[in-house]
Amino acid sequence: MTLSEKQAQWIEDYQLIEDPQERLSAIVDRARGLPVLDAEHRTESNRIHGCVSQVWVQGEVKDGRCHFIMASDSAMVGGLVGLLVSLYAGHTPEEIVTTEPEILEALEFSRQITPTRMNGLAQVRLAIKAFALQRLEEA
Repeated sequence: MTLSEKQAQWIEDYQLIEDPQERLSAIVDRARGLPVLDAEHRTESNRIHGCVSQVWVQGEVKDGRCHFIMASDSAMVGGLVGLLVSLYAGHTPEEIVTTEPEILEALEFSRQITPTRMNGLAQVRLAIKAFALQRLEEA
């Protein structure tokens, strides 16, 4: 499944939850099951600047596909960041660079969370994209 197909499927699945607050809650609950970045890797180089909460994202490449692990000091932010890292996980750097996270707008998170938090999510996207671009340059 391509990244675009995965995103479209997730949008469709989450839109089945009609109440926006319940939808956000489901995403936060889902993220609680994701692996968490160890404290020793919560370094300045992995920290996402521009977030109200503290957020760290670390990437790696296995078999030509990117994988990400994250940590946050906020459950809600962790849920949304977890959504992004899960969305991009398992995809090629090329797909990651060219596919924007339409899921955030499609699920109307911009109506539920502050502009500052949306800016923080944009910074997470930039970090994920920068990681993928660096892998492309190294290839």
